[in-house]
Amino acid sequence: MKLLKILAATAAVVATLSVVQAEAAPVRIGLVVKALGIGFFEAANKGAQEAAKEVGDAEVIYTGPTTTTAEGQIEVINSLIAQKVDAIAVSANDTDALVPALKKAMDRGIKVISWDSGVAKEGRLMHLNPSSNPLIGNMCVLLAEKVLPEGKGDFAILSATPTSTNQNTWIEEMKKVLPQHPGMNLVSTVYGDDLADKSYRETLGLLKSNPGVKAIVAPTSVGIVAAAQAVEDQGLVGKVYVTGLGLPSELAGHVKAGSVKSFAIWNPIDLGYSATMIAYNLVKGKAEAKPGASIPMGRMGEVTLDEDSTGAMADPFVYDAKNVDEFAKIF
Repeated sequence: MKLLKILAATAAVVATLSVVQAEAAPVRIGLVVKALGIGFFEAANKGAQEAAKEVGDAEVIYTGPTTTTAEGQIEVINSLIAQKVDAIAVSANDTDALVPALKKAMDRGIKVISWDSGVAKEGRLMHLNPSSNPLIGNMCVLLAEKVLPEGKGDFAILSATPTSTNQNTWIEEMKKVLPQHPGMNLVSTVYGDDLADKSYRETLGLLKSNPGVKAIVAPTSVGIVAAAQAVEDQGLVGKVYVTGLGLPSELAGHVKAGSVKSFAIWNPIDLGYSATMIAYNLVKGKAEAKPGASIPMGRMGEVTLDEDSTGAMADPFVYDAKNVDEFAKIF
């Protein structure tokens, strides 16, 4: 009888410990970026870690491939599935290629969202855009118009990869508003694959084949730096201006050099923070990703989803000589 009581007591203790351990287990979120070593995503990781610390029971696994390929991200996603994470938040290199791996993740109960650069609807529960796509496209056009002589002349676009979801969306939005700026002429779009050396070479080729170009719009944090450096190296400062989306810490020197007058970006720290908060709240059942729903994002407020379960974090912000040094200290 005593033995039975001891066994029963032991079983009760074990059961209690198991419950306590289960309650104490952190929410594990895989933050998948386009490629490791890119400043924008390093800053996003800072925000993600801030969110994890704020909620107190979350762990962010910051990961991504070494190059901006869909194949590399698929390997990373499969690894996270094997680790049995609770959520995956991915900035995609390809709209469609990641879908099968992400569907597999969701089939295993993993909450999947995309952020920054989205995946097709069937591959995620929701998508968080850094800003409104129309506002970003319009801003890029306005920034280019501002540096063109009297707002008129030839300009070109240096993008990331031809399959990059967000880049293509922003370029389409730029083209939509161009009729409102009849003096602007888009002569070419080239792709640097978010690689500094290739973006630099593509810029050199662009300048050689289109000598009349007065502005280059690079809606990519890697491309804008490479393009600015190419303009400086070619002695074209004051004749060709670079603008688009980039990091203050990487562009402050180019603003001083004169190849960049102004550029825009949302705060990537806020973006990583918001994506992590959304993933956490979905795992915890504090929100549901469906059209019309509002999902808490901590200090960033709430995001409201449209009919495609897509939402925008914030408006883009313009940086120039007046404020770039201040923000360069942050990201």
